[in-house]
Amino acid sequence: MLAKYVGRMERLLDALPADVQQALGEVTTRQNYAKGDYLLRQDEVCRYSYWIERGLARKYYLIDGQELTTEIYFPDDLALSMTSYSTQTPSLEFIEVLEPVTASRTDYRGFQMLKTQYSVLVELDLMLTEYYAIWQEERMRQFRTLDATQRYELLMTTHPHWMQRLSLTIIASYLGVSRETLSRIRAKRRVPSGRL
Repeated sequence: MLAKYVGRMERLLDALPADVQQALGEVTTRQNYAKGDYLLRQDEVCRYSYWIERGLARKYYLIDGQELTTEIYFPDDLALSMTSYSTQTPSLEFIEVLEPVTASRTDYRGFQMLKTQYSVLVELDLMLTEYYAIWQEERMRQFRTLDATQRYELLMTTHPHWMQRLSLTIIASYLGVSRETLSRIRAKRRVPSGRL
């Protein structure tokens, strides 16, 4: 379903009149980030949205010194703190680059100004918000209806090449399990069928 939204957004962007594309280009820049960079830190206001073109990032909360990963951003994901971005208030989370990232970074204030001038950008904003809401709803559904083994299998199916590059600590945190539980899930996965 999300691939359809990406396709719709790309078609909308491709069909934008030249003046709108130019104006959007003035508030959007293509940026490269190194592993370990932060797109957002706790207590900063999220002033940009990031469309991940290449690379890998994650969103996490720091609770009593423990990092709790809530989102992993792959290519074609929208990285931001939705609450901080929408309300322009301090963020509760961090967004950290895990693998070198290339992203289209759009300035919040500039984009809000452009929406008052170009109604087609209101449509784009709605599509981006819907995309994020569908993505979040799917994540919540997975977390509530799939057990940790099923969530791990889903990640391995949808992003196998990235899973090999994520630390076990980040994967376990994202799945909502301990590292020990993740190790057991991975060990069972390696055991051939019928040999338990």
